[in-house]
Amino acid sequence: MRTLIALTALIVGFANGVQAHSLDEVNAMLKGDERYFQPIDKSAPAFTLRTADGRIMRLADLSGKIVVLHFVYTSCPDVCPLHAEKIAEIQAMVNGTPMKDQVSFITITTDPTEDTPEVLRNYGPAHGLDPVNWLFLTTTQDQPEDTTRKLAEAFGHKFALTDDGYQMHGTVTHVIDKQGRWRGNFHGLNFTPVNLVTFVNALTNNIERPHHEPETGWWATIKGMF
Repeated sequence: MRTLIALTALIVGFANGVQAHSLDEVNAMLKGDERYFQPIDKSAPAFTLRTADGRIMRLADLSGKIVVLHFVYTSCPDVCPLHAEKIAEIQAMVNGTPMKDQVSFITITTDPTEDTPEVLRNYGPAHGLDPVNWLFLTTTQDQPEDTTRKLAEAFGHKFALTDDGYQMHGTVTHVIDKQGRWRGNFHGLNFTPVNLVTFVNALTNNIERPHHEPETGWWATIKGMF
């Protein structure tokens, strides 16, 4: 219920042209309110991968979009499906606002051998992800099998492959801005979804210079609900 109210507040804020907080302000707020948030400002690791229907997708192709990106492997029995469902919750919140056309949600498999195109196509609907602005990517046919695991490592993940085929790695949601700069991580599964949505909102508006807004604004309304 609180998430629904918070989402409504976001939508009302957009509809009424409420001035958004600067990225510096949002970073400062999240540092205080969101223990799982890590601000970053550097070029995101580039990639050239393949969609379930065989299209080549590069990070450069997503220029002009905010990218919310995470890594999973579909045979993961616990954390990965929970992570996908967390992303689906965030996607639903974003897609209920005018940000919908400015944000792409990207899932990348770290097990391209087992995660066939058919598996990739079925994974999203099974976990509530909307293909309108979501893609599940895997390696191209000529890439080494460990390409996406090395990409995950470039995003800061550490892997341990177990004898029974499981992959031990961190659970992180990465956020990339419209210019391809890696701007933040939300670690684990316990972060508050509306905090990530607020961070994305600051990035969609390309706001870098702070302004002053009283704590009676829409941010205060949302913050007070959590």
